[in-house]
Amino acid sequence: MYKVFNKEKLHKTIYSMWIEAPEVAQSVQPGQFIILMITEKGERIPLTVADFNREKGLIRIVFQIVGKTSEELSTLEEGDKLFSFIGPLGKKTEIENYGKVITVGGGTGIACIHPIARALKEAGNEVISIIGARNKELVIMEEEIRKASSELIVTTDDGSYGRKGFVTQVLKELLDKDKSIKKVWTIGPPIMMKVTCDTTKPYPVETIVSLNSIMVDGTGMCGSCRVTIGGETKFVCTDGPEFDGQLVDWEEFSNRLSRYKGSEKKSWELYEHTCTCGRRTN
Repeated sequence: MYKVFNKEKLHKTIYSMWIEAPEVAQSVQPGQFIILMITEKGERIPLTVADFNREKGLIRIVFQIVGKTSEELSTLEEGDKLFSFIGPLGKKTEIENYGKVITVGGGTGIACIHPIARALKEAGNEVISIIGARNKELVIMEEEIRKASSELIVTTDDGSYGRKGFVTQVLKELLDKDKSIKKVWTIGPPIMMKVTCDTTKPYPVETIVSLNSIMVDGTGMCGSCRVTIGGETKFVCTDGPEFDGQLVDWEEFSNRLSRYKGSEKKSWELYEHTCTCGRRTN
């Protein structure tokens, strides 16, 4: 069993948890993910690692309530235990001293970009981080990203905090004025990552995206996380989660993410009308 060591509410629908998972913490690297199950009969959900503490044996996850399992996860308190917490999974981020790089995070992708930005900075890179959200309340982990970066730029769609506009607007400005930028990493909603790739396409910079798709076993056996990269079939869980964003079939990826929307909606509705103890709430 894996104990919830710390829980923090970052927003009314976004939570941060530190989970006691010593074996995972000892070997996890930036860019990798875990798959957890709350109960023995629960759903398996993948979450990219937001931080880790090897000495204390802790893994940090950050998630937003988007369905039944994420809502159930949000009800756990410090001391509660998860049935399973498997990882680290996927390939780690390729960290080198590239020179000047940019990391772009949107939504809960801000948390996912954090260990990557930190590792890049520790490797000697000049790291410019751009993080964005719809409004000020949804900007998460700002101080952590600031410490992990050489420079931080915050944007909000409504202008309630930082610069008004989208992360891609800032990214384009930086690419236009600075030809020394070598590489871009972006993690966030699929549409944000796609638009980021559209933005970087005219420039001589590699753009890396992290895909977090529907997964079941996390070992490449089930095929649920199939994606098309450069015309070839890949599995996010074993070949990724990071890929060259210019090669991703974004239409196929988005369609695959919505494949189970009907079933997920029904499951969430049933959960909202039922207590965890089985007593009806209405």
